[in-house]
Amino acid sequence: MKLTRLRLIGFKSFVEPTDFAIEPGLTGVVGPNGCGKSNLVEAVRWVMGEASYKAMRAAEMDDVIFSGNSERPSRNHAEVSVLVDNVDRKAPASFNEFEMLEVSRRIMREHGSTFRVNGREVRARDIAMLFADASTGSRSPALVHQGRIGEIIQARPDQRRRVLEEAAGISGLHARRHEAELRLKAAEQNLARVDDVIGQLAGQMAALKSQARQAVRYRNISSQVRRTEALLFHLRWIGARSEVEDTRRGKDDAVRVVAARTGEQAQASTRQAQAAATLPALRETEAKAAAALNHPSLALPLPNGNILVNDDYNDRVIVISPKTNRIVWQYGHDGVPGRAAGYLDNPDGVDLAPPDSLLMTHAATMGRS
Repeated sequence: MKLTRLRLIGFKSFVEPTDFAIEPGLTGVVGPNGCGKSNLVEAVRWVMGEASYKAMRAAEMDDVIFSGNSERPSRNHAEVSVLVDNVDRKAPASFNEFEMLEVSRRIMREHGSTFRVNGREVRARDIAMLFADASTGSRSPALVHQGRIGEIIQARPDQRRRVLEEAAGISGLHARRHEAELRLKAAEQNLARVDDVIGQLAGQMAALKSQARQAVRYRNISSQVRRTEALLFHLRWIGARSEVEDTRRGKDDAVRVVAARTGEQAQASTRQAQAAATLPALRETEAKAAAALNHPSLALPLPNGNILVNDDYNDRVIVISPKTNRIVWQYGHDGVPGRAAGYLDNPDGVDLAPPDSLLMTHAATMGRS
């Protein structure tokens, strides 16, 4: 893979879009101090995934964005892209389908940066692996910046070893090996954690089995209880239904009895009304008879047990039965004898009239009195 073009927009001193073509062979940039020669190398390192703002000679990563001057305002973003020739198909499998790869990095002020390959957003690690397979990268010795020669001379053996590995083209393999080792270590940690979890679950398994047996027993007993309750409720319903039928029949009987008693009460009320209609006359007769009985001088016992009474109020002579306290015979002073209508007490039809001699004697007695 070869770099064929470098494009900068708003990166450090390159405020305007700038394209830098990298031709086959050697391509040099000549200029005075401060013209931005080092910014080109830093742009290449930055688009390859450099994460240290100190390596960019900045106080923070946002300082790589053009900060403005007296003639131009500051910008809110910066972008660097590099065009990579992949005709020999040595890129990783995820990018190896393209002959040309445009790798870009864009940073927004206070929002961080994003990487893209041919317009598709990717991770910073994917960019590092892409350039590691090409024996280069943001920390590659192939990118020589100010003071880099002195660092290589004074480097430790392990740092020199990385320089030789990168020159031999195996730095990508070591990067993948390091990544694989990290994954294996993470997998080992996950396995250890799985063993711990299995141990915890094994300790809980006995209790869970006991709970499961209890749950099954509870479910069976609950089912039996529900069936028994259903049967009990059914029997209660049958009994209640029978009681309802008995109560309904009793109610019908009571209704009939009430109707009969109501008819009897109506008849009794009728008889009572009829009796109440005759009661004043009876009371008057009783009062008269009682008044006659209370006068011994006006009463005369008869041989048959009855009493002969002179009723001056009605101008008559009457015969009263002590047994029934009723008038059984009467004789008017006008000379018309007869039985008192409605007040007779002679069911056998016996003549209860006193003899004429007795009547005369009684009249004489009354006259003397």
